[in-house]
Amino acid sequence: MTLESIDAQGSDAPSAPSAGTPSAGGQMPTPVSPGPVRGHRSSEGLFPQPWDGRSKFPHIGEYGFLSDCEANALIAPSGSVEWMCLPRPDSPSVFAKILDRGAGHFRVGPHGVRVPVARRYLPGTLILETTWQTETGWLVVRDAMLMGPWHDLESRSGTHRRTPTDDDAEHILLRTIKCVSGTVDLEVECEPRPDYARAEVDWEYKNSGYSDVVAHVGDATPDLHLRSSLRFGLEGKRATARTRMTQGAEHFVAMSWGSQEPPTTYAEALDAMWRTERFWRDWITQGTFPDHPWRVYLQRSALTLKGLTYSPTGALIAAATTSLPETPGGERNWDYRYAWIRDSTFALWGLYTLGLEREANDFFSFIQDVCRDNRQLQIMYGVGGEETLEEFELPHLSGYEGAQPVRVGNAAYDQRQHDVWGAVLDSVWLHAKSRDQLPESLWPILKRQVEEAMKHWHEPDRGIWEVRGEPQHFTSSKLMCWVAMDRGAKLARLYDEPDYAKAWQKIADEIADDICSKGVDDRGVFTQRYGDPALDASLLLVPLLRFLPSDDPRVRATVLAIADELTEDGLVLRYRTDETDDGLRGEEGSFTICSFWLVSALVEIGEVERARALCERLLGYASSLDLYAEEIEPGSGRHLGNFPQAFTHLALINAVMHVIKAESGEAEKGYFGVVRPH
Repeated sequence: MTLESIDAQGSDAPSAPSAGTPSAGGQMPTPVSPGPVRGHRSSEGLFPQPWDGRSKFPHIGEYGFLSDCEANALIAPSGSVEWMCLPRPDSPSVFAKILDRGAGHFRVGPHGVRVPVARRYLPGTLILETTWQTETGWLVVRDAMLMGPWHDLESRSGTHRRTPTDDDAEHILLRTIKCVSGTVDLEVECEPRPDYARAEVDWEYKNSGYSDVVAHVGDATPDLHLRSSLRFGLEGKRATARTRMTQGAEHFVAMSWGSQEPPTTYAEALDAMWRTERFWRDWITQGTFPDHPWRVYLQRSALTLKGLTYSPTGALIAAATTSLPETPGGERNWDYRYAWIRDSTFALWGLYTLGLEREANDFFSFIQDVCRDNRQLQIMYGVGGEETLEEFELPHLSGYEGAQPVRVGNAAYDQRQHDVWGAVLDSVWLHAKSRDQLPESLWPILKRQVEEAMKHWHEPDRGIWEVRGEPQHFTSSKLMCWVAMDRGAKLARLYDEPDYAKAWQKIADEIADDICSKGVDDRGVFTQRYGDPALDASLLLVPLLRFLPSDDPRVRATVLAIADELTEDGLVLRYRTDETDDGLRGEEGSFTICSFWLVSALVEIGEVERARALCERLLGYASSLDLYAEEIEPGSGRHLGNFPQAFTHLALINAVMHVIKAESGEAEKGYFGVVRPH
């Protein structure tokens, strides 16, 4: 690798804001000074780059998200695919430029221009459209991961466990290009760096022409087949193409990694793009969305959640990425490409609320799968239900803006976290309520989880935030154990088991008394852990999970204390890092899910105007493509953490629906259970 090629790969400066600015009083992200060391780290070593005061990485919130519900990709404003893992979202990456400027990319765009004039999703889809203006013309690029008809017809799929649908992932990334005015010099660069840039590819032409090339990747990742209406040249480990396009000229580039053949002509590519557009619009039309100005945020959140599902099993991953930092340049970098059980309650509530029952049912089936055979429940799983998620570091990658370590896997998979039983039981309760019955097959699973909560609720754990400090008696963990016993009792009544219902309700009452006597401070505010006055945003779940009625003074005091004391520039922190032993150094940004929880909780206590104002502000922080990372940096509005974040979009749905229903006078439907006084 030459110094010239390294400089070319690292030349992406942050793009200017694209057309369309955040609404509702939000702010555009502004640059944040990265750490003092700048450079490209690869297997060849660290090559310093001249420091020009600007980050070489796009802002996290500037990435576009594509998915075919089996794999996904992130595309930078420059038109470069900078993150993609194949064949699953938790597989090793083939493009990882988001974590190191030399770790692989796939760019389609005009030569010499890196900043587009506009980017948008085609309405109701996950098809990304980028518009470019050069000195001589205009270019439009559309990107999609193709959906087509079910193709496992002669033999059954080796990955699908859910019921086959009419549509299936084609395992093709398609990029169509059209010159709409003037003349534009187009360039295509595809440089895979498999296995997190620890391996290299061998390119070869597939036939006697120039339009079909194959990258042989190795055993761990499928080969990449690149087909185009352009002519490829193979330059080392990179396949490139270039041409001068004039007004009306059209081209396509397709990358496939499965059994389906990519398009051979532009007409075929256009037809494949149209089929994918129709798939997404047919899917979103199945949902139920209120006629409200915030409808677009609900629909984009629904599409993002659909894109974060792994359709063969029904799993919902927490985010598409690993190791995007929660603190600029810091060490709070985790792998979120797995399915967390605690997401299940909000996922099912959100999906049922929006009328997306098939996805809710598939996710519930995934939960049911991992609970079978009397297995000990974990807090997270691989998208195929894998139980072991060993964590290791990749020191050869520089990390996003120098944030290290870059981690793969997640050691928290074997932590003891007592909220998982409540999450499963609440999920079963939501599922059973939607049918007014408890399926026979769920009763053994239900009993097992209730018994685990009953056995361990009085013990310390590492809590909802998976702290890596010493176990504590976290109030939110006790709350979720109460949820397990309370929902278990309700389900036992539904299953006509009054003896179990009575016994489990008795334990629920015992846990509730313990929480109210040990988890409340002198002000009547619920605290992070027993015997300590520290606040924690997870206690906003007290009214949302119907532990206490919303007019209870302790509920109101807790919500207002968090709103007034656990915020930075009005945005909610998970906790104060100087008050919580989480085993890590440094600060972190505000957690967007917590801010959306505050919106819902404010509605619950009757502070609707304040809730609406906060919700409006949070919606204004959405990226230009209406996506959210895990955190928002107070003051700048910059997105931090893994992206896009499922839990953030789930909390958005909950908050927006709370405000809309409150303003319309419609009462909540009670998906989180029935209010029960203590």
